[in-house]
Amino acid sequence: MTVSPFDHPLLSGLLGDDEVTWHFSVEAEIAAMLTFERALAEAEAESGVIASDAAAAILSALASFRPDTAKLRAGVARDGVVVPELVRQIKAAVGEPHNAFVHFGATSQDVIDTALMLRLKPVVEHLGLLLTENIVRFASLEEQFGGRTLMAMTRMQPAIPIQVSDRVRAWQAPLQRHQQRLAEQSARLLVVQFGGAAGTLEKLGDKAGVVRAALAARLGLGDAPQWHSQRDALADFAGWLSLVTGSLGKFGQDIALMAQAGTDIALSGGGVSSAMPHKQNPVKAEALVALGRFNATQLAGMHQALVHEQERSGAAWTLEWLLLPQMVVATAAALRLAAELAGRIESLGH
Repeated sequence: MTVSPFDHPLLSGLLGDDEVTWHFSVEAEIAAMLTFERALAEAEAESGVIASDAAAAILSALASFRPDTAKLRAGVARDGVVVPELVRQIKAAVGEPHNAFVHFGATSQDVIDTALMLRLKPVVEHLGLLLTENIVRFASLEEQFGGRTLMAMTRMQPAIPIQVSDRVRAWQAPLQRHQQRLAEQSARLLVVQFGGAAGTLEKLGDKAGVVRAALAARLGLGDAPQWHSQRDALADFAGWLSLVTGSLGKFGQDIALMAQAGTDIALSGGGVSSAMPHKQNPVKAEALVALGRFNATQLAGMHQALVHEQERSGAAWTLEWLLLPQMVVATAAALRLAAELAGRIESLGH
């Protein structure tokens, strides 16, 4: 049993996404944080902030470094973040005299936020591919059945006859707009976080901008000024996640209603009932509705997490950790389910 249905050993079969879930695993997070520390040492040596032999010692230690996760857990309970204990362990591995240059000029938030961006980068690519798959599926439905007729339903009542293509386009068009939104957002979202203790990179002096640019380049992220207390890009991304699952929830709701009437659609592979073997329950369609409503609910919390006190907020940051991973997995699951559901439509209209 787990707290979240998204990585539950049973419920994740319906609501999970293995690839996205892995990117939010402790293994992936630690690997990303170590990637940050490695790239930071390289960028600072390249810029003359630390000596090359110090960077070499740090890189050598990190090559075989394996953190003590029990101590990391205790460190989080004590410090609220994992980085102080992780850095302590790295410094112990590096040893004198070079350990003083581990994590030089950085703060915990730089490591954690940049590690999140490193993991979101492949996640965004994965979501984009799933989104494209759904657009293609809907195009196929229009090609197969678009010329057939359906009764339009307005306010849950019969209206006038329409073509199947009219309804399918109402499913597809928002997804095409979501594609454009994702492309626009990605440049703002997938950027390095590097501001030091209070966002000023005070330890780096006039080399701050050079080091940050070199760090971003080594990590394959965009270069941007620190955004410790400026979470609008993440809230914008959360909004995108909710838009996607909301659009897919509309698709799921339409399919469930059409299946209830039983005359406009033929589906294969519905869920069975333990009490009524004759039933074909629209499980995937129902899950799409639930996931759309779930993300809409979580979005309010992500907007609450915009409210940081002064230069950094522990409370708002922690709230973000509670919400964003589940929203991302919910979106990946919804995209997967929608593509599967579209593939099970054997007939639409008359």
